[in-house]
Amino acid sequence: MISNDDIFNIKSNTDFEALALEVFKFQFKNNKVYRSFCDLLYKHPSDIKSINEIPFLPIQFFKSHNVLSTSLPIEKTFTSSGTTGSVTSKHLVSDLKLYEASYLKAFKHFYGQIEDYVVLALLPSYLERDGSSLIYMVNDLIDKSKQAKSGFYLNNLEELAETIKTLESQEQKTLLIGVSFALLDLVETYQFNLKYTTIMETGGMKGRRKEIIRQELHQILQKGFGVNHIHSEYGMTELLSQAYSKGNGIFECPPWMKIVTRDTEDALSIQQPNKTGGINVIDLANLNSCSFIATQDLGKVYDNGEFEIIGRFDNSDIRGCNLMAL
Repeated sequence: MISNDDIFNIKSNTDFEALALEVFKFQFKNNKVYRSFCDLLYKHPSDIKSINEIPFLPIQFFKSHNVLSTSLPIEKTFTSSGTTGSVTSKHLVSDLKLYEASYLKAFKHFYGQIEDYVVLALLPSYLERDGSSLIYMVNDLIDKSKQAKSGFYLNNLEELAETIKTLESQEQKTLLIGVSFALLDLVETYQFNLKYTTIMETGGMKGRRKEIIRQELHQILQKGFGVNHIHSEYGMTELLSQAYSKGNGIFECPPWMKIVTRDTEDALSIQQPNKTGGINVIDLANLNSCSFIATQDLGKVYDNGEFEIIGRFDNSDIRGCNLMAL
């Protein structure tokens, strides 16, 4: 049986590959949706010798099926945001402790102890709906920080600006995590020159503003906050792990997560590094749903495993993969 310790004690690529193959066998056996998908591709664990041969489940299945590798009771259902009337993804989570371990260990891996930070959250579009995995994570980070000034801000930008300036004057390490349009609203009204605050954007204009490219967004935020780098978080409803960027849109995964790219014309072909392709995620913390997911993001993975997101597929269905009708 694969344990949480197995997932979070990965020390090398060899460890990762060995555990990924074990997780694949486990999910092939226990996940009916994933098993059906693999059967359609004539892929069986006995055929799979490396992680590049493992089939990646198109992320759209989370909209139409219950993607589960366990019969344990569901503790929480996370849902994606969506336009009115659109079908949203649902991630049925049977082990919240696994999710909590994933984001807490990842935060420590990249940023150190959460208790050292005041956590300020500017996530109005997420707060205004139920079922956000990001809100669950940030709420727990706020609690775990044990700092009186940590908290959520909805539309009270003046109070947030004053809090940031007070914390700066106290030389207090602070994390401001916010959705792109709300961070833009903040710097359009208030000017900062921050030395002790990390600005982390979670992406998404969510229909509130015209979409702009990441470089332009970061330039505006760097100038407005008076910082050299804008950090970013890359996660999604269907995952239990996040990658982080400390600047320039270059993301790094925690040891139990890996990104590879697939050929845009052949969804089953995994590319070598340094080529633009569809983003495939291996998230070993996703043990009880599916750890191998083909997203609708386009990106590029570098030789050292770091990656960047370049955009999204224009068409809603991923080209080269007509296996959606299970």
